[in-house]
This record gives sequence, C-alpha cells and structure tokens, in this order.
Amino acid sequence: MRPKISRKRFLLFLAVVGPGLITANVDNDAGGIATYSVAGAQFGYSILWTLIPITLLLIIVQEMCARMGAVSGKGLSDLIRENFGIKITFLIMIGLLIANFSTTVSEFAGIAAAGEIFGLSKYLLVPLCAVIVVTLILKSNYKFLERILLLMIVFYVSYVLSGIMANPNWGEVASQTVTPSFVFTSAYLIVLIGVIGTTITPWMQFYLQSSIVEKGIRAQDYKYSRIEVILGCIMTDVVSFFIIVACAATLFTHGIAINSASDAALALGPLAGHFAETLFALGLFGAALFGAFILPLSTAFYVCEAFGWESGVNKKLREARQFYAVIGAMVAISVGVILLPGMPLIQLMLTSQVINGLVLPIILVAIVKIINNERIMGNYVNSRFYNVVVYGSTGILIMLSGLLILTTFWPGVLG
Repeated sequence: MRPKISRKRFLLFLAVVGPGLITANVDNDAGGIATYSVAGAQFGYSILWTLIPITLLLIIVQEMCARMGAVSGKGLSDLIRENFGIKITFLIMIGLLIANFSTTVSEFAGIAAAGEIFGLSKYLLVPLCAVIVVTLILKSNYKFLERILLLMIVFYVSYVLSGIMANPNWGEVASQTVTPSFVFTSAYLIVLIGVIGTTITPWMQFYLQSSIVEKGIRAQDYKYSRIEVILGCIMTDVVSFFIIVACAATLFTHGIAINSASDAALALGPLAGHFAETLFALGLFGAALFGAFILPLSTAFYVCEAFGWESGVNKKLREARQFYAVIGAMVAISVGVILLPGMPLIQLMLTSQVINGLVLPIILVAIVKIINNERIMGNYVNSRFYNVVVYGSTGILIMLSGLLILTTFWPGVLG
C-alpha cells in the first residue's frame, strides 16, 4: 500500500508543477543576469553570502502569494481591488505598468545583445522573437504554454556550466557563501540593493498568484504547490550563485569592469574559453526570451484582474480582448523602442528598478493584510510566528527599497 500512496503523492505534485518554478526562474531575466554579473565582477565571492537570506525572503513572499491564490481562487489584483478600493488599485496599476514596460524593453534588449554576440542582427532577431512570443500566447492554452516555459528553464543550465568552467577556488567559494561580510561603501550597498531588488519584484507576486488560479490549484492541493514554490525559489538562486561565481572567478580576479551581461559573456571568452562565452550568451538569450513571455503576460493578468476584465490564455481572443490587447501593445511598443537608434536603454532599466522599489513596499503591506484576513483565508491565515518573520522581512525589504531609491537619485548619499 505504501508505494501506491507515494506514487499518488508524486503524481499530485507533478500536477501542480509550473507556477512556482516558472515565476522564480524567470526572475533571472536579462536585468537580473546583468546585476549578478556586475556583482561578481565588482566584489567577487564576497557577495555570495547574501543569497542565503535573499532566498529565504523570496520563499516567504512567494509562499504567501501562492497560498492566497489557492485558497481564495482570485488573483492579487482582484484581492487588492476588493480590499483597498479602485483608487489605490489604479495608482498601483499605473506604477506597475510603467515598471513592467521598462523591464519588457530590457528583455528585448537582452535578446538583441545576445544575438549580436552570435552575429545576428537585432533588426531580424528581435521582431522574430516578438512574433514567436505573441503567436504562442495567442495559439496556446495554459497547459501547452506552461510546458514551453518549463522547457525554457533548461537554458539556465548554461550558467551552472559556465560557473564550473570558470574553475573557481571552491574552498573560497564555500567559505564566502556561509561567512557574512559587509562593506559600508556606496558601491557595495548599491550592488547589494540591486541583487535584492532584482530577486524580489512586484510583478512576480501578481504573476505567481494569477498562474496558481489559472492552473486551478485549490487549497486541498496547496501543500504540493508549496513544495514546488520553495523548489523554484531555491533553483533560481542556485543559478544566481553560479552567475556570480563565473564572473568572480574570471572578471573580478583579473580586475575587468563590466556594465552588462553581454559584456560579461564577451569578457569570459579569453579567460575561460569561448565555449564558456557561448554558454553565457546562450543563457542570456534564453533568459531574455523567457522574460519577454512572462512580463507581458503578468501585466495583462493584473491589469485585467484590477478592472474586472476577462483574462487568461485559456480564453479565446474574442472572449478576452483587453487581455490580449495589453500583451500585444507591450510587445509591439517594446520592440519599437529597441529598434529605434539612440534609445537610452540603461535609463529605462534604471527607471523600472526605481518604480519597482517604490511599489514593492505597498504590495508587501497589502499582501500581509490580505493573508491575515480570516474572511478571505479562513484557517490558512499566517501563524503568529510566521507573522513575526513576515513583518520583519517586510520591514527589511521596505528599508532596502528606500535605500535603492536614495542611491539612484543621490548616488553619494551613502558615502
């Protein structure tokens, strides 16, 4: 009897796989890879220890959103509108829309940068990828699209291989990973805030909760979904770990400064071999394409939920016109921006980071208030101990978001 029970549980787990793994891994998008690359190149292994508390924070926030989706059967935008009113919801949506648009532009910028490393023109590659994204979303149901997105996670293996091929000092890597070190300099704090900011973003919470609802996961299945969410959070930061290791073992050791993930890929060639360079660039392309799928989808989900419009990739075009219109507009305008010469892409990425930093504390407070509402969550509200951890974590993230905004507008404020 026991093997049958185990097999049943394993099949139930497989049935809920998707939302947690996809949401967490897509966070290692073009902007995320750039941030981790710069962190490794600038500070070496000394930044690795931060990934442990960051992973714990990510698990806490993602777990709450997944639980709310499974128990309430509603997306985060729906719950915010119902509990805080139209005005606050509208302001949050405007901020998220601007931030997500800037981030979507950065995804297509990552596709263009990776393509140039392989000798492909952005004027051919970017529109082609845009057509693939829109076509798959339009023509697929959720189940098929989820399989495609899960398959794309394979691209991240290239970063694990790049980290290994960089031939790091594994003893030093292990020591720095478990030994906290802190440098009170503006440069270190900006990089630290950037690493946290690129790991825990507002759009992730909306997408995760919407995809839990779209997949039809309910409270009775949540314990299996919770395992998947935790695995996804761990997996994404394992990838982040190897990106930092690859750049620390090569670029930091040789004192090479970089400004982007494509710079890191090109610099790896002479130091770790052209195969490592190819793997790093391939990972950038896959991650950017992954993000180009998820960011427009996430935006369409929460905009439509906020205003009570039909949403979901299982819906036909005529059933959810606004949903598909948002996706089409996000992709088309982002591609147009990338193809225009002289566009300030770095400034766009910076803008999205600042807006995310402004919106994140509001979203976190809303999440904590909703998840402790017994009328909505019943027996699935947070325990007292969990609330202590959550409020502490929320306070830390609010403080760091504030520091991010300060260092963006006043770079010398931290000394």
